[in-house]
Amino acid sequence: MKNTELAPYAVGTHNSRGRKVQEGAPNGRSEFQRDRDRIIHSTAFRRLEYKTQVFVNHEGDLFRTRLTHSIEVAQIGRSIARRLSLNEDLVEAIALAHDVGHTPFGHAGQDELNTCMQGHGGFEHNLQSLRVVDLLEERYAAFDGLNLSFETREGILKHCALNKAAQLGEIGARFINNQRPSLEAQVTNLADEIAYNNHDVDDGLRSGLITLEQLSGVRLFATHLQAVNSAYPNLEGRRVIHETVRSMINTLITDLIGQTEKNIQAAAVCTLGDVRAAPALASFSSELYTQQRELKVFLHTHLYRHYRVMRMSNKARRIIRELFLVFMSDSRLLPPQFQRQAEVDQSRAVADYVAGMTDRYAIKEYRRLFAVEEE
Repeated sequence: MKNTELAPYAVGTHNSRGRKVQEGAPNGRSEFQRDRDRIIHSTAFRRLEYKTQVFVNHEGDLFRTRLTHSIEVAQIGRSIARRLSLNEDLVEAIALAHDVGHTPFGHAGQDELNTCMQGHGGFEHNLQSLRVVDLLEERYAAFDGLNLSFETREGILKHCALNKAAQLGEIGARFINNQRPSLEAQVTNLADEIAYNNHDVDDGLRSGLITLEQLSGVRLFATHLQAVNSAYPNLEGRRVIHETVRSMINTLITDLIGQTEKNIQAAAVCTLGDVRAAPALASFSSELYTQQRELKVFLHTHLYRHYRVMRMSNKARRIIRELFLVFMSDSRLLPPQFQRQAEVDQSRAVADYVAGMTDRYAIKEYRRLFAVEEE
């Protein structure tokens, strides 16, 4: 059942900083439900269906995409928010929007686009996600972007260098003033971590790039695998993996809720202002944090650095690099709306265009521009 009683330090209509452009109150929904709905109907959100986490989209329909990942983050985040009496609608909005600025081809695409943009201000997907919802979406007559609430926008901007923060005004001030975002934003950030670690385990096993034997050396996985085998000694196949991953997620969520409640009590937090002034309040216990880090190191070494993933990442980086260079060499190759933008800032127009591509669109565009046999 949805919790309608918010904690005094949760974000609500009464303590929200509102929107850049003032609008009438929504009818039959909250301000943060309005944010969520705008995100779901945005072009950038729909494109997440064809942007990948680890595996390139055309490699198989069973692997997670940015869209399925965002939905999973929203589900985990809502569960945590409900138990902590936080604003579930705000958590859901942040979760659904947090990856809308991601490039095609996951982190390989982001890293390469950032390399291309050195000397032009760089590229960072959190800043790009904010740019998408603040400027690039073109859906409304009265304003650019989606005109989301301040608290949704601050949750999207998880990280920001100080020199960038200074250019962002109010939304970047917390990085300069060493303040924290809302608890809803903090919870969503950790829900993201829970989702991608555990679901990358699932996808890694499904792909055959990592094995149960390898994961048996990782404490967090081994503990839950042993518990599943003890409870269901005759269980086989995919069900063993699903039960283990489900148990891991449940343990991490429960631990996060318990530790965060302790942190809130220890910091004597009573208001949203107290949350912003306190150290980070949403956290795992020290033991689960250590085990979660061990899992991340394992995935980095054995999955993200697997030779098959590295081969695809190398191709992806080449596609991003060549697309960026050809559009920088001649902006007339860009679609018309980006040509107009390029007259003001060519490098940022090219970055916006490339970052907005899906995996398969980037591959098709590459072929259109460089393959002789393409029309």
